[in-house]
Amino acid sequence: MAIVTKILFMAVTSIFINNFVLSRFLGLCPYLGVSKKIDSAFGMGMAVIFVMAIASAFTWLINQYILIPANMQYLQTIAFILTIAALVQFVEMFIQKTAPALYKSLGVYLPLITTNCAVLGVAVINIGEGLSFLASILNGFFGGVGFTVVLLMMAGIRERLEKAELPKSMQGMPIALIIAGCMALAFLGFSGLNLG
Repeated sequence: MAIVTKILFMAVTSIFINNFVLSRFLGLCPYLGVSKKIDSAFGMGMAVIFVMAIASAFTWLINQYILIPANMQYLQTIAFILTIAALVQFVEMFIQKTAPALYKSLGVYLPLITTNCAVLGVAVINIGEGLSFLASILNGFFGGVGFTVVLLMMAGIRERLEKAELPKSMQGMPIALIIAGCMALAFLGFSGLNLG
């Protein structure tokens, strides 16, 4: 039962309290760029969940079994970026073959997962916090779920705002930034949760 409690604690912490987008401000480019339609936001979210979880596993293994034994921890960032780029290439090819419409709607944002600092951030945080292999994978998975939750929330709000009458100066990115700020303030309320 203690393991289930730890997993639930990690899930709530990663999704709500330490959300990569709204509390650490990582991954803002796809958050603002892909959040215009719910369909593309959902597809991007699923791709990010997969890449974050798999990247967490691979980067942990590379760090533990290659970089630390060779005393080359200074190459972590380069090794992690190369690993993430290879995984994103795999995901991109998979989506292109299985869901061409989604691939087309994601456009340039799918390759941007490679440079999505949330994916690199989760790998670096896992190593920095000394998480175990399983904990790293779970942290990556729940971090991706948190990313997807806020991406879908933003897409839902932006779809509704397309039908609203807004002043011309507030249309597009200005209103998106205001919404992002309000969402960050709302999620800041979760930091007061006492889960311990």
